[in-house]
Amino acid sequence: MADESGDGASEEGQVPEREQGVEFGEDLSNALEGHDYPTTTEELVSEYGDYELTFPDGETRTFEEVMSIQQGGDDYEEPRDVQQAVMNSVGSGAVGREGYSDRGSGTAPDEEDQESV
Repeated sequence: MADESGDGASEEGQVPEREQGVEFGEDLSNALEGHDYPTTTEELVSEYGDYELTFPDGETRTFEEVMSIQQGGDDYEEPRDVQQAVMNSVGSGAVGREGYSDRGSGTAPDEEDQESV
């Protein structure tokens, strides 16, 4: 179950409503958490294929569209495995700016300018 802080964090094994820019939504997150595991791609798509995922650019795709990239015979032991499969399927273009980090480069801008002088 997601914590009460409102930041979308979740306990281990659970699918947060938003992960790396992909919005699963409360309904799909709850459905995946309540699903019986282990399970397969085919079972998940059959149950939840019409649910929509929303990406940072506002684009939406159905769970079925995203999961159709998965190879047949995939088994999932817990909800986080499904979430990881979604992230692997959508690629870096759907999860935000490539190479972006809010942690900084570790070198202050003034230090870089002084090195080039």
